[in-house]
Amino acid sequence: MLARQRQAIILEEARRSGAVRVSDLVERLSVSDMTVRRDLDVLASRGLVEKVYGGATTIGDRSTDEPGFEAKSVQQQGHKEAIAARAAELVPAGSAIGLSAGTTTWTFARALAGVADLTVVTNSVRIADVLHESPQPGRTVILTGGVRTPSDALVGPVAVQSIRNLHLDMVFLGVHGMADGPGFTTPNLTEGETDRALMESARKLVVLADHTKWGTVGISTIADLADASAVVSDADLPGDARATLSEHVGELIVADVPSTPEEAGE
Repeated sequence: MLARQRQAIILEEARRSGAVRVSDLVERLSVSDMTVRRDLDVLASRGLVEKVYGGATTIGDRSTDEPGFEAKSVQQQGHKEAIAARAAELVPAGSAIGLSAGTTTWTFARALAGVADLTVVTNSVRIADVLHESPQPGRTVILTGGVRTPSDALVGPVAVQSIRNLHLDMVFLGVHGMADGPGFTTPNLTEGETDRALMESARKLVVLADHTKWGTVGISTIADLADASAVVSDADLPGDARATLSEHVGELIVADVPSTPEEAGE
């Protein structure tokens, strides 16, 4: 198979699912790891995909662009794990918390394994599955109903109504973007409404967002920066973002991200 044929297949798959993994492409195309990586380099140089750790994603820059869950799950994995571990330290045993849908909050859900007696409300089937896979004594998981979005959130009137009857200690919110002015945003109008209901049900709002979210603006504002009791981000958050967030949010928490040889070689 010629290189341009492989690259066409790779691009078609990336556009279909939102992301591709090197390991999957090696098996599908029956070529070496290095061949796939060279093809991804070519596509990235042409502005057709964005390389990420372990693969690539399609490129979207509009305020209504919403990558699917699989596409987002391969982005900034190490950063999300560091954020999740740091955020889990904020959760006392016996709390009632809310988790919005998203890959960062999904990673955070896995970090809650050591917290006992939790009640967790979420509008994400994937997060509910994670919590059920690692059961803890006294844990209760409440899954809202609703209509499913590309990011695997359950949204709409059913979700909003179920959330508005609840009273939570804190909500952990994943966002599409954050910026001075627009605040915390999402590319999905209906998801924004559901996230606002979740935020309003809690005494504290904690936003989980890696450094790439700074400066990204979705079509719908979920909350102003000042509405957040805390923002947990990573050490790659730029200085201007740190200054702005420190000025507006209750507390900015920066998680250290351990480097790996694989990431250094990307």
